[in-house]
Amino acid sequence: MIEIIDTTSDARARMANLRCRGHTIGFVPTMGALHDGHLSLIERADRDNDRVVVSIFVNPTQYDDPEDLDSYPRSLAADTNRAAAAGADFIFQPAFNDLYHDDYRFRITETGFSRELEGAHRQGHFDGVLTVVLKLLNIVGADRAYFGDKDWQQQKLVRDMTKAFFHRTEIIGCPIVRETDGLAMSSRNVHLTAADRARAPELHRILSGGGPIEAMRRQLAEVGFTVDYVERLDDRIVGAVRLGKVRLIDNVES
Repeated sequence: MIEIIDTTSDARARMANLRCRGHTIGFVPTMGALHDGHLSLIERADRDNDRVVVSIFVNPTQYDDPEDLDSYPRSLAADTNRAAAAGADFIFQPAFNDLYHDDYRFRITETGFSRELEGAHRQGHFDGVLTVVLKLLNIVGADRAYFGDKDWQQQKLVRDMTKAFFHRTEIIGCPIVRETDGLAMSSRNVHLTAADRARAPELHRILSGGGPIEAMRRQLAEVGFTVDYVERLDDRIVGAVRLGKVRLIDNVES
């Protein structure tokens, strides 16, 4: 049966006990509203490790839009059941005042890549992401932590951060899980109107089509997206668009 842990002190004690007993720990940090993409991370963690911890914490410090924060879907009971079925042993659901007992006085700031792409459009976003991830990694002390490739920039920054601070946890990237029509799974997809949901798969289709980046941006605008960015970086084409109030991100191998 899955165990619920709701304080940082209990989480640290339980994880320390597991490590002392020789158990390997896999960790999947989430904000809840679990979908099949999250479950694929939990299933991978379950295959790789003796015990799996899933955190559920909607992190206010990574939001620059209070409305976006307030509208994030929350479904703890359903999330707990789905996580357990996928192989999780523990749900860690800390309160804000416990996780941020310093009231966010101390934070992680990356001064380069975090200011591009998502960072250029969401002020302070990656300060909040990197700070909460480092806190969670320190508390859980996992052998491995699992992040989806959909948030490609986030995954790269988290991996670089753990290397910079000599953290013990290995960061594992996992493939994007998509709907049958190609749309990358996201908790925010539930906010799409019926018309926008029908249009949303065009993001993946256009990014996957190849050709010049400017042509992709033009095609996305022509089918009704507001384009934040489309860029080719390393071996990836990354893009972010808006449909109404919903922001979609995706990436494909270039």
